[in-house]
Amino acid sequence: MSTPVEGFSKLSKNQKIDWLVTNYTKNPEESKKILERYWNNDTAVQKLHDEFIENTISNYYLPFAVAPNFLINGKLYAIPMAIEESSVVAAASKAAKFWLERGGFKAEILGTEKVGQVHFIFNGDSTKLRQFFNTIKPEFYKDTASITKSMEKRGGGISDIQLRDLNCKIEGYYQLHCTFETLDAMGANFINSCLEQFAKTLQESAASYTNFTDEEKAIEVVMSILSNYVPNCLVKAEVSCPVETLLGETISSKEFAKKMVRAVEIAKAEPYRAVTHNKGIMNGIDAVVLATGNDFRAVEAGIHAYAAKDGSYSSLTHASIEDGVFRFWIEVPLALGTVGGLTSLHPLVKLAMEILQNPTAKDLMQVIAVAGLAQNFAAVRSLVTTGIQKGHMKMHLLNMLNQMGATENEKQQLVDYFKDKTVTNASVREALEKIQAS
Repeated sequence: MSTPVEGFSKLSKNQKIDWLVTNYTKNPEESKKILERYWNNDTAVQKLHDEFIENTISNYYLPFAVAPNFLINGKLYAIPMAIEESSVVAAASKAAKFWLERGGFKAEILGTEKVGQVHFIFNGDSTKLRQFFNTIKPEFYKDTASITKSMEKRGGGISDIQLRDLNCKIEGYYQLHCTFETLDAMGANFINSCLEQFAKTLQESAASYTNFTDEEKAIEVVMSILSNYVPNCLVKAEVSCPVETLLGETISSKEFAKKMVRAVEIAKAEPYRAVTHNKGIMNGIDAVVLATGNDFRAVEAGIHAYAAKDGSYSSLTHASIEDGVFRFWIEVPLALGTVGGLTSLHPLVKLAMEILQNPTAKDLMQVIAVAGLAQNFAAVRSLVTTGIQKGHMKMHLLNMLNQMGATENEKQQLVDYFKDKTVTNASVREALEKIQAS
């Protein structure tokens, strides 16, 4: 039975591994070999990875791929993607090629505003608090001047600070709702530093404000933190073409266009479908967010909140047929960075940025929105024509064969065999057993 460990973070990497495999694995020597197998042979690169997070014992690899032929606003891209799921990169690439021949993708930035909040409790007269806020508002800017100086030189900084009264939700609850422009940085550290100074200014100014009673002077700051919900840091991506050029696979172009629109309507109306619909979008978005060293958890949280902004969880994509033209588009909030964090540290992230032609944050927003739209188009297209499993299981075939222990020769035979057949776990196992028996 394992026992608690004291001072684990102070142990060397090898000591951490020895303790872990001894206490938590059935075969310590084999477990240790697996962990060491994924170390980078370049000691400098491995040291860099070790220092990204705490208690590092190995690396967890994801495939790094590219989806080529993305024409975005007249510029051709190969989009880096880091993801473990079969068929995602293939589907994105297929959609890119499809729209390359129909004018490509159009994308535009609708806003870049980011948000942070100081949450506090004030027990007193809300009118007096409003007067106090209006009096000290310039102090918030003054007291953060040293923090914002560099950002302001580049054209960013604090956009606005508002006092919000939320007594209707929690007694005595107010907040400073603050907006920021952080340019090519994601800006989390910048925003949080500003917010913590706002909180300090708020409390210190309240303590000496003569119009407050003693109770009112004792403002309680609960927390100061950025928000990952950024509905005004928004990007739009779209494709369009005459209906007759859609070239449906198993149905007519007109019928295909109608089915696409109807499928999106269902995802708008039915949350159970919308969640899976949007998960497919996030396959494309997350893969590029990961490859470019951005925070996919923050992006996920913000996008899913945005999908429910009208009171019910709904589709992030939209489709229409007007005057014989099929349109398919998406609007998503994306708070991203192309400087700072892993973007300047991780060798593959730096390479991904180079592959994307060293984009600005706005450029990256557009590329990632396009990746999500392409992924969704490919998924919905399969759903309304051949069905999702035909293509997905074909891509999953090698994973299945690897799990079944197929040799390289057996894999090649079965890839050829299933080119025109339905792939299921049972059919693959049966075909493999026939080869092995012969």
